[in-house]
Order: sequence, then structure tokens, then C-alpha cells
Amino acid sequence: MRTIRTVAELRAALAGKNDIGLVPTMGAFHEGHLSLIRRARAEHDLVVVSLFVNPAQFGPSEDLESYPRDEQRDAGLAAAEGVDILFAPPAEEMYSGYPAPTLTTVSVEGLTAGLCGEARPGHFDGVATVVAKLFALIGPCTAYFGRKDAQQLAVVRRLAADLCLPVDVVGCPLVREPDGLAMSSRNRHLSPGQRQAALVIHRGLRCGAELVVGGERDARRLRRVVANVLTTEPLVRLEYAEVVDAETLAPVELIAGEVLVAVAARVGEVRLIDNMTVRVDAFGASADLGFSVAPLGEGSCGAR
Repeated sequence: MRTIRTVAELRAALAGKNDIGLVPTMGAFHEGHLSLIRRARAEHDLVVVSLFVNPAQFGPSEDLESYPRDEQRDAGLAAAEGVDILFAPPAEEMYSGYPAPTLTTVSVEGLTAGLCGEARPGHFDGVATVVAKLFALIGPCTAYFGRKDAQQLAVVRRLAADLCLPVDVVGCPLVREPDGLAMSSRNRHLSPGQRQAALVIHRGLRCGAELVVGGERDARRLRRVVANVLTTEPLVRLEYAEVVDAETLAPVELIAGEVLVAVAARVGEVRLIDNMTVRVDAFGASADLGFSVAPLGEGSCGAR
């Protein structure tokens, strides 16, 4: 594996290459990241993983400085998975004049107004800008993103489509710990007690899934059930529980077609997100929470 830190070196390394899989990351690899890398490795001759903690997507009061970083560990994991190029540039290489604000940014309207966009103004502009830069650097490729960051995935898909970029954006399954907690680089900041409390997020989604598969089609009731489960845990502060169209992210009243049930909550100072996709058609309903985990015990949903 070759580690590259400059734009010029990356462009030289990719000259003439035409079967590229790209996995954009901010490092602190866990099994979710590795599942993306394995998918890219299985489908492409050359695999590029970017490792860049993007300052443009962090607000003034957010955790840029404390965001976990361990390039040596990440590089070892990437090499073990057969990555060809690890692109790990400094901020000055990605943003001319850093730390001064960049003069050119990319915004995707509509998709970024709700969900995490409401609590993190400017976050998705930072995401869209750095992803657009990566797509411009890599050129034609397939880019792999995890479905845990469902709003990010929707933004990136719209970005690629609207700017006619020669990139196939692939969403890959959300990956969970054996007890159901969605894998996240921020999980390492949870104390043992907070880690246990955070399981209520998955439990709330599972209860919502049970409700929909059982025949419920009222999005307001689904939202209320998920939120009520999360509020049973005193260490968890619910930020939102929403039911939206899976493509447009617009709120829905009726559960039909493909719908995203998205949750954000704070456990202590750690902000966690999670989601599930619900599909309803003439043949019934199903819920996709990512990689399979052991079923919850009876009575876990509590009062509705």
C-alpha cells in the first residue's frame, strides 16, 4: 500500500487508471469502514481510501479537536484489506490558505435543511465540498458510503447527479455491534454506563420496525413510538426521531414505498445517529436495520 499526501502525487499515481473504487473516510476505522473497503476491493482493480478529518464539516462548538485519530492503526488495517492507495493529506493540501475559510464551497439545498442539518448548520456544505474535491481528484470511479449516515449518502448522491460527475455512489449496509449499537468512531468516547444506555437507540428502532411490520402505516404514530422508547433512558437526550422519504428526506404522513426512520441523540457529550429503512408495498412491509443482530427480548418495546 502506498500512502500519498499531496494532490499532485495522487493525480500522478492515478494517471491512466480506469477501474477505481473510492472509500472516503475520516479515519478511526471500525468494522463499518472495513466492510466498505472489502466491497471496493471485491469490485475494482484499484482501491483508494481517503483518510481526512475534514475541518469544514465541524462547527465552532463541535468535536474537531477530539475526533479520534490514529493514522498508524488505520494504515495497518487498510493495508491488511488490500488497499492500494491511502490518501492522507494535511488540511493545507485540501484547502488553500487553511485555516482561513475556503472561498469556494458546494451546497445541496433541500436535503440538508432537516434532520442533522438543523442541529449542525454548515455541516453538509463541508461534506459536499470535500466530497466534490475528492471526486474531482479521483475521476471516474465507484464511491462507497455507509448507510448509517443516511442524510450524507442522500446529499452525495444528489451532488454527483446534479453536477454530472462520473461517479457511481453506492450505499452499503449499516454495521452494528453484536448488541445492536450502530458502529461509530465516536462510540469510543462513551463510558461503560453511557455505552449501555446508548442501546436504547437501537431498541427504539426495533420497536418501530415491529410496529410497521405489524401493519401500522401512520408515520406520526411510528415517530412517537420510537421517540417514547428513547426517552425511557435518562442518560440519553433525544435530538430528533423523524420519518422521512428515503430519497428526498421530506417528512411523510403515510408510510408507503421506501421510508427512512432516522434518529439522533446525545449520550453525555457524544452525539450518535442511527436509522432504519422501511419498505411497504402491496405484499406487506419489511424493515432494514443493517447487518443482522440477535433479536431483542419480549417486552422490550414497553408502552406505546
